[in-house]
Amino acid sequence: MDTGNAAWMLTSASLVFLMTPGVAFFYGGMVRAKAILNMLMLSTAALAVTGVIWTLWGWSIAYAGTDVAGIFGDPASGFLLKDTMVATDGVFGSVDVKDAAYPHSIDVGFQVTFAMITVALITGALAERIKFSTWMIFVALWITFDYAPMAHMVWNHGLLSPDGPISTAIGAAAHDFAGGTVVHINAAVAALVTVLIIGKRKGFPKEPFRPHNVPFVMLGAFLLWFGWFGFNAGSAFGANGTAGYAWMSTTAATSAATLGWLFTEKIRSGHYTAMGAASGMVAGLVAITPAADVVSPLWAMVLGFIAGILCCFAVGVKFKLGYDDSLDVVGVHGVGGLTGTVLIGFFGEGTGLFAGGDYKQLLVQIVIALVAILYSGVITAIISFALEKTVGWRVTEAQEVGGVDLADQGERAYDFAGTASSILKGVK
Repeated sequence: MDTGNAAWMLTSASLVFLMTPGVAFFYGGMVRAKAILNMLMLSTAALAVTGVIWTLWGWSIAYAGTDVAGIFGDPASGFLLKDTMVATDGVFGSVDVKDAAYPHSIDVGFQVTFAMITVALITGALAERIKFSTWMIFVALWITFDYAPMAHMVWNHGLLSPDGPISTAIGAAAHDFAGGTVVHINAAVAALVTVLIIGKRKGFPKEPFRPHNVPFVMLGAFLLWFGWFGFNAGSAFGANGTAGYAWMSTTAATSAATLGWLFTEKIRSGHYTAMGAASGMVAGLVAITPAADVVSPLWAMVLGFIAGILCCFAVGVKFKLGYDDSLDVVGVHGVGGLTGTVLIGFFGEGTGLFAGGDYKQLLVQIVIALVAILYSGVITAIISFALEKTVGWRVTEAQEVGGVDLADQGERAYDFAGTASSILKGVK
């Protein structure tokens, strides 16, 4: 066992785990004060339910089970992490992961954190109006039938993998380093489909839905950037040069995307806003995710800058088209993920059109993005529609107006009444 690689992968898994609390604060600050606890709890469910499902059969479907048509693995053969957590010669399930020998159990932990953050991203589109109980059921079903199969297709020699049938037919290896399709396009499409099924918040788009705590948004964005080093550099599966390369690509692209968003915002509104900075950071992180190991420092910055500009414009599309993606999951993660995935076809070293390659890399990137969109859309539509017609997605209108925190959690985040009472007593 290589203890250096093992230590790095455990650290990376912990960094990616931190991303879900990060997204909870990122989204939590954006909603109104009466819904922040619910936003934090939706991410809590993403952690808790996914952890159970992954242990039971999610890992088997994604990575351990016998392949079925290149789409998913047999859920039974790796059920309850069979043969993964069993000691062999003093080492727990030691296997060779991308030429870096470390315990198999570490890879199970690393991959479950990806599943957690992916489903948590969807919550931003559903803010202020859904039942916590329905969300927990959705997480279990979506991880089982959408995320785990998608991870299998892309990262376990499946349909969308570099050695899969699509890549073979086109003559170029599909590339998704750390989750442009599996995580960001997947979550954004699921968010859009579910939003179309459950409908708009009361008052959208006429009433203002202002963020109640912008410092929380900034805190969440900084935590996401920090955690993303585990997300991207950890996807090198070892403490090696690829990890360092991905770390620096992530920094360069995210920095450029932040500037791209801010410059666009300044031209449009005359201000450099904190909300814009936070959103630009996330846009850059999303866009570089599939490409962090194959773009040069120059192209990483170009990719990030383009993503910052495109995502800044994309978040306004919901008002024109009339869908209520509350916190811009589609505009940031969908557009950012699609941008990064497709631009590999232009900027990928030795394969992209602008970096020594030909059209085939671009073609395969477009095809895998389209297949990911189609698969996520169909599976999510079935799950979300079934839940809508059975247990129902929405709290009542009165509960939505009063605040989903009170309706579902029975609590308030801030004791405004108590604070006001204390102030009045002090005045007396």
